Amino acid sequence: MAARLTSSRFVGRISELAELELALHDAAGGEPAVVLLGGESGVGKTRLVSELQRKLAGSAVAPLVLRGESVEQRDGELPYAPLLGALRPLVRERNEALDKLSPMSRAALGTLLPALGGGALSGGRDDVTGQVRLFEALLELLDLLSEGQPVALVLEDMHWADRSTRTFASFLASSLRQEPLTLLLSFRTDELHRRHPLLPLLAELERLERTRRIVLEPFDRGEVAEALEDILGGAPDDELVGRLFSRGEGNPLYTEELLAAGLDGRGSAPESLRQAFLLRIERLSDDAQRLARVVAVGSRLDERLIVEVAGLDPSRTQSALRAAVSEQVLVAGEDDRFTFRHALLREALYDDLLPGERSELHLALAQAYERGCEERDQRELERVTAVASHYAAAGEQRAALKATVRAAYAADCVHAFGEVADLAERALELWPRVEDPEALLEMDHIELLSLAARAHSQGGHSARGEALLKEALAELDPDRHPGRYSALLARLARVQWSLNRLQQGVETAERALAMLAPDDRGLERVKLLSWLARTRVLRGRFREAVKDAGEALSLAVDGGHQLAEEEARGTLGMAMVSLGQVDEGVAEMRRAIEIAKTIDDIDAVAYGYANLAEDLNLAGRTADALATAHEGIAAVPSRVRDAHDWLALTVSELAFEAGDWQSARNHLGPPPPWVLGRQLIFRQVRLADQALGDGDEDAAAEALDVAEPLVADSVEPQWIGLFGSLRAELLRRRHDLDGARAAVAEALDRIELCTDDVQRIARVTAVGLVVEADRAQRARDLREPQTERDALEHARIHIERLRAVAEDGGPVERAWLALGTAEHARAEGKRDAPTWISAAAEWDALGRPYRATIARWRAAETLVEVDDRGAAADLAREALESARALGSRWLVDQLAALAGRARLELGVAPAAGDGAEPVASEDPFGLTPRERQVLTLVAEGATNRQIGTALYMAEKTASVHVSRILSKLGVRTRTQAAAVAHRQLLD
Repeated sequence: MAARLTSSRFVGRISELAELELALHDAAGGEPAVVLLGGESGVGKTRLVSELQRKLAGSAVAPLVLRGESVEQRDGELPYAPLLGALRPLVRERNEALDKLSPMSRAALGTLLPALGGGALSGGRDDVTGQVRLFEALLELLDLLSEGQPVALVLEDMHWADRSTRTFASFLASSLRQEPLTLLLSFRTDELHRRHPLLPLLAELERLERTRRIVLEPFDRGEVAEALEDILGGAPDDELVGRLFSRGEGNPLYTEELLAAGLDGRGSAPESLRQAFLLRIERLSDDAQRLARVVAVGSRLDERLIVEVAGLDPSRTQSALRAAVSEQVLVAGEDDRFTFRHALLREALYDDLLPGERSELHLALAQAYERGCEERDQRELERVTAVASHYAAAGEQRAALKATVRAAYAADCVHAFGEVADLAERALELWPRVEDPEALLEMDHIELLSLAARAHSQGGHSARGEALLKEALAELDPDRHPGRYSALLARLARVQWSLNRLQQGVETAERALAMLAPDDRGLERVKLLSWLARTRVLRGRFREAVKDAGEALSLAVDGGHQLAEEEARGTLGMAMVSLGQVDEGVAEMRRAIEIAKTIDDIDAVAYGYANLAEDLNLAGRTADALATAHEGIAAVPSRVRDAHDWLALTVSELAFEAGDWQSARNHLGPPPPWVLGRQLIFRQVRLADQALGDGDEDAAAEALDVAEPLVADSVEPQWIGLFGSLRAELLRRRHDLDGARAAVAEALDRIELCTDDVQRIARVTAVGLVVEADRAQRARDLREPQTERDALEHARIHIERLRAVAEDGGPVERAWLALGTAEHARAEGKRDAPTWISAAAEWDALGRPYRATIARWRAAETLVEVDDRGAAADLAREALESARALGSRWLVDQLAALAGRARLELGVAPAAGDGAEPVASEDPFGLTPRERQVLTLVAEGATNRQIGTALYMAEKTASVHVSRILSKLGVRTRTQAAAVAHRQLLD
């Protein structure tokens, strides 16, 4: 037999190795990389990574490599298995980065790595945030590690990865910004069947620009010969190369195993790879074969456990282990545990075991692990999971049920929701097969159903969670157990809300509240009231929210429940600000933020600042709102990515309102790849608002198209109203006035039903008035009196609504009313410049220059129509300077066009792009392209002769064109034609 199995020479893979080196080099330069390394079993993925690590050792860009492998579990997955393998060396070596972790991150990582210590997590709004907090702690650790050198996190065998590891890989890839970090995931391509759970993750990662996919192909014949030459110590003959290349199909592992099995003087090469594996096992001594079978069942075992299960004395065990290692069947890892040289070798031996032999070994391992669980070491989670897995594989249902529930609770402690759900479901299957399971587990079936339901809901499978909760409720007598029944209803309400059955969720929560005894002042009532209050705020029902939040706050303070007090105060404050009790509401929200800081609830701190800034903005305190958002960003660590990104969007929104559009654009930044839910809506409407302000209609349309299905599923007026107003404005600018009217109507229909949210109603209604003013003006130009009357009726309804809203609202609503009043006058055909000037003053008082500039542009336009050119020039000049300062290209173009056609002397040098020819939209009058050219000159005051000279046509021909244009426009004079052109065609 050959002295060794594997070639010491690195064969082939030159381009793949170079691609990996490039990824690491880019990461070292601040461009983090994600590498997907695929290939069939045995093709050399692990060897490639090891060669990369060897080659870079000692170089200037040598990374700190953290490697962990996923573990195949037939009856249960170890949560975070490859992460545990990658991080444990850091704990053993007491890496200095661990000492730099924030207390909260250390506590979060302590749940995963008990040897790290750090105590229990404090704060936390709900269990769902626990997983996010753990992921953020891992991200902070990677950030700290990368301060000294680049970091490569290598997670191998991802085809076996547990759901929580896949979720973390998704989180990490989407969170990378400029860290010198490479995430490398390896997987077997031949394992990925059509419904394999890894496929969705691979598809998402491949959409990232930073992702590289490398697939290793089998060796060609020349590479097989090169590897054989190194193994054999001399050139192999062509017949041997041909036979091994044919049978091994160029797979390095297959080739090595076929060589080892067939060229040692004991027979010809085997017909199959499985036979080759088993031949190598059979050549071991009886003791070594016994140990190999134990490791085949246990996957990765330390010597103490092998001795215990194999039943050999220590001296015989050591001799047998030494033989198995020297024969390159087993290898010893850095963690002093033994595993097979390759997983395929283990799989072949496991499958060859007799059913009884396999069950016996599983049972022995389960019992050995169970005894080890009493020691409570850093592998406690792994041991508990292994006990459940081995008992299940052994067919010991009673022991398996107990161990599976214990493993579910252990997984719950590290927020591995997917694994909790899987384990709880397995326990539910075992429940009816076991005698007296309640006595065994000291829990009833309802509690197990509740555990499974919670895990499914937290893991994003709310429909299954709802079904399990309903099953639990069906088993519970509400008259005998009203408190417990109420708690299940409260959980069901949250699940129904997450499934977008919002009213049903509220009704379920109200039913849960009604089931509690009137004198029950416990935490469950506080939580229910707080949740109901928050949902009412989101739906714009502020008066109801004040009642529920006030009661929740009183109970929370009396009971000393700080977390509940923080949530109740924050909700109460938001509702009060929205009802006009601004100072009182702001005080409550400030107090909530201070409580959140005290209990170290960083999520509550972040969203407390975001909500306070938003409410200050709604109250018209623009500068205070922006300062508060900046204060929030300073208070929240950047590693808390979701919260930090939300605050950045808030700063962008408020900077836009305050007129600092450069800051607004900077804080908007490039979108993270996988933003979801409310944050995706926020980002898209912010993008659309900025794009419309800039004048980029295509970008606005693209952003709104992404947001549309999300807003359709939402019941929150803040998104419905903002989306509706932006969609209407976009369609209005594109001269689709029917579509703009429909967008306004839909938004109002959805947010007006039983809502107190006057802020959002005001904005949508004001945009509705702009649309109706355009409709009325166009109808007059086209001499369509019925259409004009219809537009005026809609405008009347809008202005009445806006007046009613302003009575209940504050300074922002009054500013919208001032704008709406001016638009209403425009709809009626009145040339009322003072109303526009008054609207500009209202927006100036709020510190919002964009709205004020629009009002001044309209005022200047009106003054031109009444021939007050001096006053028009003054207003247009002021508006133009403001539009340029903002960077609003469309407003600059509108003002430049107004100055051009009205011959206004603005005394301002034209900036790049001013007065650029606007893109023509679809012509509602049926003018030909030639007639549009003529109309442009008519609008500039050109005579027929001048038109003929400019367009190279006879004066008489120009006269005919002008006559046709007047007829199509339905006007009698060139002046009227020019007015229609400016409003409908040329702006």
